[in-house]
Amino acid sequence: MRKICSPLERMLLLSVLFSLCLVIMRFLLTWQLSYFFYFWNTLLAIVPLCFSRGLRRYSRLTTGSAMMMAGWLVFFPNAAYMITDIFHYEFRPPVPMWFDLLVVITAAWNGLLLGIVSLMQVEHFLAGLYSRHTVTAFIFFSAILCGYGVYLGRVYRFNSWDVVTAPSGLASIVWGHLLRPFDHIHTWGFTFLFAIMFSIVYFTLKQLRTTGNG
Repeated sequence: MRKICSPLERMLLLSVLFSLCLVIMRFLLTWQLSYFFYFWNTLLAIVPLCFSRGLRRYSRLTTGSAMMMAGWLVFFPNAAYMITDIFHYEFRPPVPMWFDLLVVITAAWNGLLLGIVSLMQVEHFLAGLYSRHTVTAFIFFSAILCGYGVYLGRVYRFNSWDVVTAPSGLASIVWGHLLRPFDHIHTWGFTFLFAIMFSIVYFTLKQLRTTGNG
């Protein structure tokens, strides 16, 4: 019988709980709701992992696995988006700066890990269907879409569900970026640099796993 949670997923859960406990401790100290948005953002970051775990039930591309892949791709940027929540970091007395620094760093780390683990699970599924080069190309493509999704969320405040609830507004923004790329240097600069950063971390962690296995 398949284990409910793998050792890696249990460590992820521990890391998430530690980060959220810091937020609760901060609330009990100040009775302020600062950083409580991490509860919602963390929940959204877990969604792509739920979709990628669902792929375990499939060994080939079917309607069900395609829906899982689509759901994963739409919500995938929510995980990496937590990295940009560092923008909210500032000195808020009476809480020490180092405490809030721990809050934002651990939350960013959780978002990065949740995204990476979900991508690893997607890669594992695709590896049984396509060539290594095709899967690698998909990883880079996903990283670019992730970077672009993070930018849309941070700058334009779009959410993943806007693909369904506000498709025309989202499509208008995206089309403008594609049609006039040189008018949106910051958009594409962030998108590709973020994708490179994410890819470096992803493949580094994969090498660590390989090294650990001998």
